[in-house]
Amino acid sequence: MNKKKIINDPVYGFISIPSELIFDLITHPYFQRLRYIKQLGMTHLVYPGALHTRFHHALGAMHLMGMAIETLKSKGHHITTQEEEAVTIAILLHDIGHGPFSHALEQTIVEGISHEDISSLFMDRLNDEFDGRLNMAIDIFKDTYPKKFLHQLVSSQLDMDRMDYLMRDSFFTGVSEGVISFDRIIKMLNIKDDQIVVEEKGIYSIEKFLVARRLMYWQVYLHKTVIAAEQLLAKILERARELALNGEELFATPALSYFLNNNINIKTFIHSKPDLDTFASLDDTDILSAIKVWCGHDDFILSMLCKNLINRNLYRVEISNEAPSAERVNELVLHAMDKYGVNEDEASYFVFTDSITNKAYKVGDGSIKILMKDGSVKDITLASDHSNLEPLAKTVKKYILCYIKGL
Repeated sequence: MNKKKIINDPVYGFISIPSELIFDLITHPYFQRLRYIKQLGMTHLVYPGALHTRFHHALGAMHLMGMAIETLKSKGHHITTQEEEAVTIAILLHDIGHGPFSHALEQTIVEGISHEDISSLFMDRLNDEFDGRLNMAIDIFKDTYPKKFLHQLVSSQLDMDRMDYLMRDSFFTGVSEGVISFDRIIKMLNIKDDQIVVEEKGIYSIEKFLVARRLMYWQVYLHKTVIAAEQLLAKILERARELALNGEELFATPALSYFLNNNINIKTFIHSKPDLDTFASLDDTDILSAIKVWCGHDDFILSMLCKNLINRNLYRVEISNEAPSAERVNELVLHAMDKYGVNEDEASYFVFTDSITNKAYKVGDGSIKILMKDGSVKDITLASDHSNLEPLAKTVKKYILCYIKGL
């Protein structure tokens, strides 16, 4: 069988699959599952084009990794064929542990375990299936491989993951502020003291990259209506789980039913083969099919929330720099209790508060280093003459108040 396939990608054009092992990983059910997980959760309810998947993103990041390795090799850095394949596998599988609707349900289905942890578990399982051929890829992914710059290409503040999702998310949402000069950034990459650095002439492309990331967070990832949709989805799962654990019969696929009816934490998940096997068969379709059926459930709260999501009747969201006053929140809670005949605990499905943070850049460990013409290395915030970069390194925290419309 010819495994040197070419994939037509809407963002980069043709993407080549570089080796037979990588082809076999892409065709594995664990990876194919990513076709059915949206990259941007519920963002399509705001930007209708945002229906691309984790599968798209992983292939795009793999393509950028190939470009980066070629650039570094062309500048005289020694990277073996095995290391090239391993770092490509590491970026290909970096998101394999994502659950349904990506980040939207990260803490609802399995509490206390991140998608990175689950990705690591999947990679270990694949390594067993492929007779240890993923050992080096796993070492790079976990940052235990001697050449530290390889891990930085997979996970850092200037990795192939971020570069692809900014390009891809801006393409599918139509938000042009997220477009970056990915090809120029990659051409400017170099290595100094086992660290990825960017040559000084690429500094303006890096500035644009950081500003683009900041803007994409406010305009797409933390858009108030996206927050409303994802909070509604999380509240639906929270209510369904509460009912299921109290013995209520709920329609659900076997995979979803397993996670609704069992208390699963990080300790049990890591050591339980059934947990990972069941998670591997869970995707967006399990959640959406259940929500459509739950619209007709006898539980008023569950059915109302599900109908609201299906009909895009989302929470009203107020975002502010200060936490909402207790008086305002209590007033809305009392209105919800009175209007819907629910108790104070149940009113938390109709009125609640939360917070969001946006930090485009973190100074310190893993920061973006600029290789100056004199051979010295500086942090981007010190090397740049752009006065806007220092504020990008500050964490902006905002408070949100969500409540059902009509209160």
